[in-house]
Amino acid sequence: MDAEKIKRLLHDVKKGKTDVERAFEELKVLPYEDMGFAKIDTHRSLRKGFPEVVFCEGKSLQQITDIFRKRKNRGLVMGTRACRKTYNAVKKVRKDAVYSEKARIVFAGRKRPLSGKKILITSAGTADIPVAEEAAVTAEMIGNPVERVYDIGVAGIHRVFKNHEKLVSANVLVVVAGMDGALASIVGGLVSRPVIAVPTSVGYGSSFKGLAPLLTMLNSCAPGVAVMNIDNGFGAGYMASLINRGK
Repeated sequence: MDAEKIKRLLHDVKKGKTDVERAFEELKVLPYEDMGFAKIDTHRSLRKGFPEVVFCEGKSLQQITDIFRKRKNRGLVMGTRACRKTYNAVKKVRKDAVYSEKARIVFAGRKRPLSGKKILITSAGTADIPVAEEAAVTAEMIGNPVERVYDIGVAGIHRVFKNHEKLVSANVLVVVAGMDGALASIVGGLVSRPVIAVPTSVGYGSSFKGLAPLLTMLNSCAPGVAVMNIDNGFGAGYMASLINRGK
């Protein structure tokens, strides 16, 4: 339940269009709705400006579809780390479900209208795109204009400089990189805006499934670089949105 819905409900009670008992039934699910296996944080959109997101890995198809069904007609519902099988199951209970295969995100309900300044999502390599897309789609769901610039890693640093104008024109940047993770420092040294670095688990053995780029990013000498957890594109997109909107 979002702020506008609560305001409408209270206005309806005031005008006599809705009785107290019905309003109580609507409000009693705040701040969460207990489904037994999950407690849906229905109050989160009021606190955070965006509803709770379902992390699909580790949940059964039945649990995921039950959550999507329960949230029907209650605004946007979004699930991360969703596979095609998950989407097919959700589609059966939510005909409005949409799937972004690159981002591994399934959502149902209306997206926020795009407004505000631009967030730029960059990736060092093509193999980093799934994490970059998770960040990009998340930021778009929250209502931000997003531009993508992929495969501009330091192995061909001229690609970074060729996109210099796009880099400096963004209000917030998300830099996604595996291997050595050096792209975040390069970008951080070129722009005057916040840079959110996301290490990925892409790389050979000594990258230790993302630990090497994580440490590189944490040790960046470029000021203005903040670091998310390994492969956490969702967290980066969400944080970029909060910065972009000044919240």
